[in-house]
Amino acid sequence: MPQIDRHKNRTVDIEFVAAEDFNQLPYPERYTLIFITNGSISGLLNQRPIKISAPGILCLSEEDTIEVFDKQQAFGQSFCFHPDFFNTVRFTGAQELISTKVRIQTGLSLFHRNSTHTGVPPVTDKAYPQLFEWFFVLGTEVYAQSDELWVCRVKKYLIQILELLEKLDRQGEQSPVDIVLEFIYTNYSDKISLIDLTNCVHLNRVSLNKLFQERCGCTAMGYLVQYRLKVAGDLLTHTNMSLNEIARSTGFEYDTYFIKQFTAKRGMAPTAYRNATREHAASI
Repeated sequence: MPQIDRHKNRTVDIEFVAAEDFNQLPYPERYTLIFITNGSISGLLNQRPIKISAPGILCLSEEDTIEVFDKQQAFGQSFCFHPDFFNTVRFTGAQELISTKVRIQTGLSLFHRNSTHTGVPPVTDKAYPQLFEWFFVLGTEVYAQSDELWVCRVKKYLIQILELLEKLDRQGEQSPVDIVLEFIYTNYSDKISLIDLTNCVHLNRVSLNKLFQERCGCTAMGYLVQYRLKVAGDLLTHTNMSLNEIARSTGFEYDTYFIKQFTAKRGMAPTAYRNATREHAASI
């Protein structure tokens, strides 16, 4: 750390460690996501005993203190990033524009300590395969730097990982709505039907939609669309991904359908939203 972006002649304050040894934590001046895929670790995090067994996630800020006393066949990977990586960076030709006002908010709670956010969000059996895939691809992007948009894709996968972890961290008891929400957070980029959602909890559509209306103020499929658009909004603001790439990443099969849904729900077209959120921040 930092990485040298060979496409744009700049430094990017991130690092992916394929085999974390758990000996130098926390890393200074950075946030760290550690994905434990085998074994377990135990120790003290901010003087509180912890034990994390695979599959598990540990979220550390530079202000945390951690001592790892025991590692039982523990294997994990880590992704580290400077807090400024959350700020949106744009390039226009040879001119670089760095906006410190447009900031990714997703996942910040994971690095703030209180009685709710302990730094060890739960990883469910359903969420694990998706987290594993995203983490693997994120590491591949860091190492490969296959084209000039590799940093955009790193941000994309980071946003997706943090969004899922933050949602899991906020969930308490697994009510039928919680189970369906977890399915949405984990699979929203795939094609999902109402039958898929009702099958999660063995409820009919009327019963499921009633529960969603009471808790979320919308139907189950309505919430799915809202969540997809929320992630799409983050990608519009914080990456230079094309509309087609964002549409496919968030479960909209065609960019025309994505544009129609985004415009209807947000009151402006995706490109206008991208320009407005960035220009507003630059003018503050």
